[in-house]
Amino acid sequence: MIRWQPIAEDALRKRVSQGASRMSASERRLWDAIRIEPEKWAQRPYGEAGNGFWVIAVIGRSVIWYNDIEDGFNRSNYTAYGTIDDYWCNQDELEVTLKYLMNAIDQGTDLVRMRRPPVPIPR
Repeated sequence: MIRWQPIAEDALRKRVSQGASRMSASERRLWDAIRIEPEKWAQRPYGEAGNGFWVIAVIGRSVIWYNDIEDGFNRSNYTAYGTIDDYWCNQDELEVTLKYLMNAIDQGTDLVRMRRPPVPIPR
Protein backbone atom coordinates (compact mmCIF):
# COMPACT_ATOMS: atom_id res chain seq x y z
CA MET A 1 0.00 0.00 0.00
CA ILE A 2 1.32 3.44 -0.94
CA ARG A 3 1.36 5.92 1.93
CA TRP A 4 0.39 9.53 1.33
CA GLN A 5 3.26 11.99 1.14
CA PRO A 6 2.95 15.80 1.16
CA ILE A 7 3.77 17.56 -2.10
CA ALA A 8 7.39 18.66 -2.49
CA GLU A 9 8.02 22.37 -3.00
CA ASP A 10 9.41 21.90 -6.51
CA ALA A 11 6.30 19.94 -7.57
CA LEU A 12 4.11 22.64 -6.03
CA ARG A 13 5.98 25.38 -7.92
CA LYS A 14 5.43 23.48 -11.18
CA ARG A 15 1.70 23.16 -10.45
CA VAL A 16 1.48 26.90 -9.63
CA SER A 17 3.34 27.80 -12.83
CA GLN A 18 0.95 25.66 -14.88
CA GLY A 19 -2.06 27.36 -13.29
CA ALA A 20 -0.62 30.85 -13.81
CA SER A 21 -0.02 30.06 -17.49
CA ARG A 22 -3.77 29.41 -17.93
CA MET A 23 -4.85 32.74 -16.37
CA SER A 24 -6.30 35.64 -18.33
CA ALA A 25 -4.45 38.98 -18.30
CA SER A 26 -6.68 40.39 -15.54
CA GLU A 27 -6.36 37.23 -13.47
CA ARG A 28 -2.59 37.33 -13.89
CA ARG A 29 -2.43 40.95 -12.66
CA LEU A 30 -4.30 40.00 -9.51
CA TRP A 31 -2.17 36.89 -9.09
CA ASP A 32 1.04 38.92 -9.39
CA ALA A 33 -0.24 41.32 -6.71
CA ILE A 34 -1.12 38.68 -4.09
CA ARG A 35 1.27 35.78 -4.62
CA ILE A 36 4.01 35.00 -2.13
CA GLU A 37 6.87 32.56 -2.01
CA PRO A 38 5.40 29.24 -0.83
CA GLU A 39 5.25 28.97 2.96
CA LYS A 40 4.06 26.04 5.07
CA TRP A 41 1.19 27.13 7.33
CA ALA A 42 -0.37 25.10 10.11
CA GLN A 43 -3.94 23.84 9.90
CA ARG A 44 -5.51 21.69 12.58
CA PRO A 45 -6.31 18.88 12.44
CA TYR A 46 -5.94 18.03 8.75
CA GLY A 47 -2.61 19.76 8.11
CA GLU A 48 -0.79 18.01 10.91
CA ALA A 49 0.01 14.90 8.84
CA GLY A 50 2.09 16.90 6.34
CA ASN A 51 3.48 19.54 8.73
CA GLY A 52 1.03 22.07 7.33
CA PHE A 53 -0.12 23.14 3.89
CA TRP A 54 1.64 25.34 1.33
CA VAL A 55 0.23 28.87 1.24
CA ILE A 56 1.00 30.65 -2.05
CA ALA A 57 -0.99 33.91 -1.85
CA VAL A 58 -2.30 36.31 0.79
CA ILE A 59 -5.03 38.90 0.34
CA GLY A 60 -6.66 40.62 3.27
CA ARG A 61 -7.48 37.99 5.86
CA SER A 62 -7.50 35.07 3.42
CA VAL A 63 -4.93 32.83 1.80
CA ILE A 64 -4.74 30.66 -1.27
CA TRP A 65 -3.22 27.32 -0.37
CA TYR A 66 -2.63 23.88 -1.82
CA ASN A 67 -4.38 20.92 -0.22
CA ASP A 68 -2.08 18.06 -1.10
CA ILE A 69 -4.36 15.56 0.64
CA GLU A 70 -7.17 16.34 -1.83
CA ASP A 71 -4.91 17.52 -4.67
CA GLY A 72 -6.31 21.00 -5.25
CA PHE A 73 -6.13 24.70 -4.44
CA ASN A 74 -8.39 26.40 -1.91
CA ARG A 75 -8.95 29.80 -0.32
CA SER A 76 -9.45 30.08 3.42
CA ASN A 77 -9.54 32.70 6.12
CA TYR A 78 -6.83 33.16 8.71
CA THR A 79 -6.83 34.92 12.06
CA ALA A 80 -3.15 34.53 12.96
CA TYR A 81 -0.45 34.70 10.29
CA GLY A 82 0.89 31.19 9.76
CA THR A 83 -2.32 29.31 10.61
CA ILE A 84 -5.10 28.46 8.17
CA ASP A 85 -8.48 28.70 9.94
CA ASP A 86 -10.74 26.87 7.49
CA TYR A 87 -10.17 23.50 5.86
CA TRP A 88 -11.58 22.97 2.38
CA CYS A 89 -11.24 19.90 0.23
CA ASN A 90 -11.74 21.30 -3.25
CA GLN A 91 -9.80 19.79 -6.09
CA ASP A 92 -9.62 23.06 -8.03
CA GLU A 93 -6.81 24.23 -10.23
CA LEU A 94 -5.16 27.50 -9.25
CA GLU A 95 -6.88 29.58 -11.92
CA VAL A 96 -10.31 28.36 -10.73
CA THR A 97 -9.54 29.39 -7.15
CA LEU A 98 -8.42 32.78 -8.44
CA LYS A 99 -11.70 33.14 -10.36
CA TYR A 100 -13.60 32.56 -7.09
CA LEU A 101 -11.53 35.31 -5.50
CA MET A 102 -12.12 37.70 -8.40
CA ASN A 103 -15.86 37.00 -8.15
CA ALA A 104 -15.79 37.87 -4.44
CA ILE A 105 -13.99 41.15 -5.21
CA ASP A 106 -16.07 42.10 -8.28
CA GLN A 107 -19.53 40.91 -7.23
CA GLY A 108 -19.35 40.82 -3.46
CA THR A 109 -20.43 37.17 -3.60
CA ASP A 110 -17.97 34.87 -1.92
CA LEU A 111 -18.26 31.36 -3.31
CA VAL A 112 -15.91 30.05 -0.60
CA ARG A 113 -18.96 29.44 1.59
CA MET A 114 -20.53 27.17 -1.05
CA ARG A 115 -17.75 24.60 -1.07
CA ARG A 116 -17.95 21.01 0.07
CA PRO A 117 -17.38 20.16 3.74
CA PRO A 118 -14.22 18.25 4.67
CA VAL A 119 -14.04 14.48 4.66
CA PRO A 120 -12.06 12.50 7.23
CA ILE A 121 -8.42 11.70 6.46
CA PRO A 122 -7.89 8.00 5.73
CA ARG A 123 -5.44 6.52 8.22
